[in-house]
Amino acid sequence: MEKYNFDEIIDRKGTSCVKHDGMLPDYGRDDLLPMWVADMDWRSPDFVMEAIRQRCQHEVLGYAIPSQGYWDTMQGWLRHRYSIDAHQEELHFIPGIVAGIAFAIQAFTQPGDRILVMNPVYPTFLHLPEGSRRPLSCSCLKVKDGRFAIDFDDLDSKAEGCRMMILSNPHNPGGTVWSRDDLARIAEICQRRHLLVIADEIHADLTLPAHQHVSYSTVSPAALSHSITFIAPSKTFNIAGLGSSISYIHNPQIRDTFHNYLNTFEVANGNIFAYVGAEAAFRHGEEWLSQMLRYLQGNIDYLRHWLDAHPQIQGILPQASYLAWLDFSALGFSHQELRDRFINRGRVALNDGTNFGGADYECCFRINLGCPRTTLQEALSRIEASIS
Repeated sequence: MEKYNFDEIIDRKGTSCVKHDGMLPDYGRDDLLPMWVADMDWRSPDFVMEAIRQRCQHEVLGYAIPSQGYWDTMQGWLRHRYSIDAHQEELHFIPGIVAGIAFAIQAFTQPGDRILVMNPVYPTFLHLPEGSRRPLSCSCLKVKDGRFAIDFDDLDSKAEGCRMMILSNPHNPGGTVWSRDDLARIAEICQRRHLLVIADEIHADLTLPAHQHVSYSTVSPAALSHSITFIAPSKTFNIAGLGSSISYIHNPQIRDTFHNYLNTFEVANGNIFAYVGAEAAFRHGEEWLSQMLRYLQGNIDYLRHWLDAHPQIQGILPQASYLAWLDFSALGFSHQELRDRFINRGRVALNDGTNFGGADYECCFRINLGCPRTTLQEALSRIEASIS
């Protein structure tokens, strides 16, 4: 018998959450079924909530530092799951991976320096460089055998003249798990082109059991020497609101530069609950995570069967994460027509594919599968009604 109930419907409206209470600016209405923002509708784990409650029993919420237990737990998780034998001085608390990427851009590049990404990609990878006056060099991924695939000749060409690459590993959107060979080829290009690689591995723990996540820093000595890796418990355990993540840097020169930036500007301090929640998640989370991934696989399988019944809709189903990529272009609707139908006819909120890289991704949308099965069933019924 399963210990945790992922079928439970939890009403999140009125809790000031982006996913449910923040739809109006993007969709023009707030009565939609939200299948967009990348957090899950499942209850945050009981052991995380209990750790926070216990800390609240001490009624002084002053400035906090991470405990030794926190660091030991972070190191143990990296060693056990990803064969990263990190020393404590190679780690640094970061108040969220988006913030960490922004700090890295400021610490290692100047306005005008080019930054490499692979499209379609998490929109923040595009917005952070553009907002910092760092032009983008975009290598477009291909779709091959139902997965995103890298055009390495194009990637090599686009890497010329860049200072940094922001890598989504596993990839968002679509949840493609890059192979060790894929990552080694990226590392060879970036080493030869002298790029610093920022590896966002926030979805690593959400790799489905049939697949294996490979951390970028482990694929070669070159990758280890020119990378910053970010991990976090936020997606894994549905605790994004705690703002808790970790950077791992082996190269002492890169590490010193980055840590000096963080410490000089005092931008990477955590709060009490960020430390407590992350430690509890990584210390006690194996059973919860295993059960959640089994349930998530059931949602992915349900979507796969739905796509089989709708062959004009192409899907990239996740090997990691709860995010799938749907391509409706064969239906013959314009992008704006599809968007209007989903919002106003089906009343379902999906992530607009053009936000992941522009007009090349018209008629594509990202859907969040991190929800009770009945919610997914309702969402797919609404999508079907929208386009029928």
